[in-house]
Amino acid sequence: MRSAHFCFSLLFHVSGALYRQWIPDTNFNNVTNWDKGRIPCKNDRVQFPKDKSLSVFVQSPFDLMEMYIPLDGEFILSHDAGFAASDGQSEPGCERGEDITFKDPDQYKWYNPIYWHTALSMSDLENEKYLFTVDEERVPCQYDDVIFRPGSSFRVDLDSDVQNIHVKTISIMNRKFASSEEFGQYKQSNIGKLQFHGNGSITVTNTKCEDESGCECGNSDNHGRICSNLQQKAGIHCPELVCTNSLKPQGHCCEICGAIIYLEYGPEFDLESYRAQLIYSFLGLENYKGVQMSVTKVYKKQSSKQTIPIDAVPHIQIMLIDNETESAAGTLAAALAHEIMEDITSQGDIFGITNAELKKSTDSEGQEGENITAGKIAGIVTGVLITALLIGSLIIIFTSGRIRVKIPSAFINFKNYCNFDAGEVIDRGFSNPTFDSPVNLSPDSYGLYSGENPISMITIQSGTNFVHPLFDEHDFGEKDC
Repeated sequence: MRSAHFCFSLLFHVSGALYRQWIPDTNFNNVTNWDKGRIPCKNDRVQFPKDKSLSVFVQSPFDLMEMYIPLDGEFILSHDAGFAASDGQSEPGCERGEDITFKDPDQYKWYNPIYWHTALSMSDLENEKYLFTVDEERVPCQYDDVIFRPGSSFRVDLDSDVQNIHVKTISIMNRKFASSEEFGQYKQSNIGKLQFHGNGSITVTNTKCEDESGCECGNSDNHGRICSNLQQKAGIHCPELVCTNSLKPQGHCCEICGAIIYLEYGPEFDLESYRAQLIYSFLGLENYKGVQMSVTKVYKKQSSKQTIPIDAVPHIQIMLIDNETESAAGTLAAALAHEIMEDITSQGDIFGITNAELKKSTDSEGQEGENITAGKIAGIVTGVLITALLIGSLIIIFTSGRIRVKIPSAFINFKNYCNFDAGEVIDRGFSNPTFDSPVNLSPDSYGLYSGENPISMITIQSGTNFVHPLFDEHDFGEKDC
C-alpha cells in the first residue's frame, strides 16, 4: 500500500503549473475574423478598420480586387504568402465580389474565460486534451505558463481591476519570456504594442507555488470582470436551477446544484497527495462517471457567535456537480460527497485534515450541513486503531517520532491499479479520455451553461481545480495484486 501511495505522489508532482493557451487570433486565413464568415476571394474589396491597431498573419497568397489597410498595423507573411492585384476574371463562388470587413480586433479580452485553453502539459495542448476549471480559474493564474500559438497573430485587451497580471512565464512565437524586464522590452516594441493593449501590465515572475497545501489562483480581484466578460460575450446568464437549496462556490460565476466540502487542515496536509486519494478512490468508480469535481484553495470568511468578524482563513474547497437534470440535479454529487466525508472521518487525520464541512443543494432551506471536527476525526481513528489492533489487521507507520495509522480499507478501490511501474506512469502522464473538444469561437458555440458536460479536470499544486477523470480500460486494465 505504501508503494502505491508513493507512486501516486510521483504522478502528481510532475507538473508545477498549468499551461494556458490563448485561443483567438487575427490571422488573415481565419474565417471567423471576417464579417462574411469566409476568407476574401479574388473579386472582393477587403476592408480593415482604419482606426484600429493590429497585427495580421498571412499564411498563403491572395489575389484581391482592392484592400484598405489600417493606419497602424502590420502584415506578417509566411513563406510564399503575399498579395497581388486580381485580374478580374470570374471565380466560382466569387463572381460578383463583395465588400468584406475584418472584425473588431479589440474584442478579445484577457479576462474572458472562453478565450483560453487549459492543460496539464504542452503535449496535452497539442493533443487538444483540455481541462475544466471553475470560471475564475479558466483565466491564467499567477503560477501558470501562458502560450500564444506560433504561426499566428493576435491582439489581447489587458484591462484589469488590478495593475499587475502575474504569470510564471509567457511564450510568443516560440520565444519564451521568464522575466518582467525581458517581456517589458518586448511589449514596448512595435509588434508588442500591436499585440497587447489595455490598462493592465503583465508581470512575469518565473516562480512556482512552494506551498504543499496549494496556492491561490490570484484572480479573485477580477472575479466580477471575469463573470461580466463571460456572460456578455456568450450572451447567456446563470441558468435557472431546480434544486432545493443552490450553492455558490467561490471562484464560480453561477450557483450550482451539487455539493461543496470545505476542509480545514494542519501543517502536514498536501493538496496533491489528497487529490490523488480522491481520484483513485472515488472518481474512477463507474457510479460516479457523471460527477465533476474541482479542488482549490480559497480564503473563506467566517464570523464568531458574537458576530465579530474573523480574518479570512485558508480552506480547501471541493466542489461536486453532476449531469443529472430536473429534480435529480445534484443527487449523485451529494452521494459522492457523503462517501468523501465518511473517508475523512475514518482517515482524515492521516492526510492532515482537521475539520470538514459539507453543504448540499439537496438539503432543505436552512438545514445545517454535515460537519466533522478534528476531535471526531481523531476519536474515530483512535477507535479504528484499537479495533484493528484486536483483529491484527492494522498497518502502523512510524514517522518523525509519532505513530501514524494507515487504514487498509483506504485503498480498497486501488485493486485494479496495484502493479504498475512508477516510471511508466510518469512517462505516460494522466490518461483522461474525457478531455474537452476545441473551443469554437462562433457566437453560437458559447454554451457555458447550456447543458453540455464540462470536461474533467485535475488540479495541481497551484490550487487550480480539477474535475472527474474517467479511466480508460485500455490504460488501466485489471492487474494482479
